[in-house]
Amino acid sequence: MKQRGPSPLPISMEEARRDGIDRFDVVLVSGDGYVDHPSFGVGLIGRVLQDAGYSVGVVPQPDFRREDDFRALGAPRLFFGVASGNVDSMVNNYSPALRRRRRDVYSPGGRPLRPDRAAIVYANRVHALFPDVPVILGGIEASLRRFAHYDFWSDSVRGSILADAPADLVVYGMGERPILEVARRLAGGEEVGAIRDVPGTAFKMEVREWRVSERQGLVEIPSFGEVAADKMRYAEAFRLHYGEQDPFRGRTIVQPHPKTVVVANPPSLPLTTEELDEIYELPFTRAAHPSYREEIPALEPVRFSITTHRGCFGSCSFCSLTHHQGRIVQSRSIESVVREAEGLTSLPGFKGVIQDVGGPTANMYGMACSRWRAGAGAAGGVGACADRLCSPDCPTLKADHRRQVELLRRLREIPGVKRVFVTSGIRHDLILADRTGAGEEYLYDLSCHHVSGHLKVAPEHVSDRVLARMHKPPRAALEEFRDEFKRASRKVGKEQYLVPYFISGHPGCELRDMVELAEYLRDHRLRSEQVQDFTPTPMTVSTCIYHTGLDPFTGSPVHVPRGREKEIQRALLQYWDKRNEGLVREGLRLAGREDLIGDGPECLVPKG
Repeated sequence: MKQRGPSPLPISMEEARRDGIDRFDVVLVSGDGYVDHPSFGVGLIGRVLQDAGYSVGVVPQPDFRREDDFRALGAPRLFFGVASGNVDSMVNNYSPALRRRRRDVYSPGGRPLRPDRAAIVYANRVHALFPDVPVILGGIEASLRRFAHYDFWSDSVRGSILADAPADLVVYGMGERPILEVARRLAGGEEVGAIRDVPGTAFKMEVREWRVSERQGLVEIPSFGEVAADKMRYAEAFRLHYGEQDPFRGRTIVQPHPKTVVVANPPSLPLTTEELDEIYELPFTRAAHPSYREEIPALEPVRFSITTHRGCFGSCSFCSLTHHQGRIVQSRSIESVVREAEGLTSLPGFKGVIQDVGGPTANMYGMACSRWRAGAGAAGGVGACADRLCSPDCPTLKADHRRQVELLRRLREIPGVKRVFVTSGIRHDLILADRTGAGEEYLYDLSCHHVSGHLKVAPEHVSDRVLARMHKPPRAALEEFRDEFKRASRKVGKEQYLVPYFISGHPGCELRDMVELAEYLRDHRLRSEQVQDFTPTPMTVSTCIYHTGLDPFTGSPVHVPRGREKEIQRALLQYWDKRNEGLVREGLRLAGREDLIGDGPECLVPKG
């Protein structure tokens, strides 16, 4: 039965029967409140499955202590899809200082309802109640825990989520293509245990089967036992699976665990422009389920936003996108984005403001490398380079803002649209690297039409040593861009400011680097109200370094701030806060910078 129309997916059997559904094909269990919006993973996957003809129900934020919550929609015909929600549950539930958060923006009223390690908790409950129904894990939590990984919250190496949860498959990355293939094959009568060749999925096999299996063409990485006991082996395992994350040249990865063997197929092929257009033009209501009496805070900043593309070739060391969305940028057509924007104008509550137009990095829309798309959507593509990371200086990567300029112009012309904002962040070095002339035009348009007094950028640091470790552009690029932004703002007759985001405590950052950053903040009269302290999240380069103290690609040692030093680094980002004076003085003395303690104009803190 094919469900269509503007109503949300059912969350009760009463709603299901209104739609003529006696039994669902798929039931999705989520740690988020249910929002029918393309920025929410369960809402998006649910609509994609529905559009393919499957009946889909949602169990949002079940109480893991109540069987009735998990039984609410009965046993689906094909599978349960289980996800912790839009954010890893541990990141969502705890601050970088490991204090439990009092608020969950993905819950009605902001009330925290999600358990720790939600994907495992939900999978256990579903499997116990419905042991004969396949369980498929998806979303960011499962995706980035598909191999053995360092877990900051327990300060230990944990095994793959497949070794901990009673699940049959993990769908990792952006899951539309693999979940549709799995659903098709289950609907065709295949057993879930036989579905082992779908790109973008991981599965497990018994140890005895692995011992006698054919291993040609596979990449076996150090086992869970090895990586848990030896940091050098952990770094080696990370290097090996990091190198196989391209959908065209990636190989199947195998990691033995004590009681099972985890097998991860290569990433799913990138979606074509036509496929992305179709997905984002599905009939989303862009609203929380009408049964909620309280707002879901995470919805309001994105309700009237538009996703233009996926993927990011920035490869920032602290970001997991390489292992999730990948380096290949996949862009929608201008016509599709315009149609979506036109549709916004007729929605209840729309007041003429499109809150954001972008993706992981807004101004990567429409950019491409000549190697990426060779064969994209089919076998035989070249993919991203294996021996180097992408850079604006690369001759085959085109830093070209012309499509972005055209898109924003078209959106501004839509009747009923008063303002179009770009708030999802930009790469300032790409604007500087654009040799087509469109970079300057794009910056002018941003300054004139698409920012409201402040433009957010994320240089993350100003020390070139730390920036190189982060794989971010050097300080000179930030300073050049700052001057260009000032010039563009003056040209349009506005006084506007850059709002830079910085990170403290990143691997490779020493106290002297944080002092340099504090001086930069002083000199430019910047005060960061919100401090981003580095949090080691699963499957990033920076987290590997944090755990091992090693660069996984060279094996060389890297300084890792911990404990007291990490507290001092964080304090230096807010040196002006009187509550931080003691830590700042301590840090300045340890760095040999007592000249910055006192009453002089260059001093950061007074003498204590």
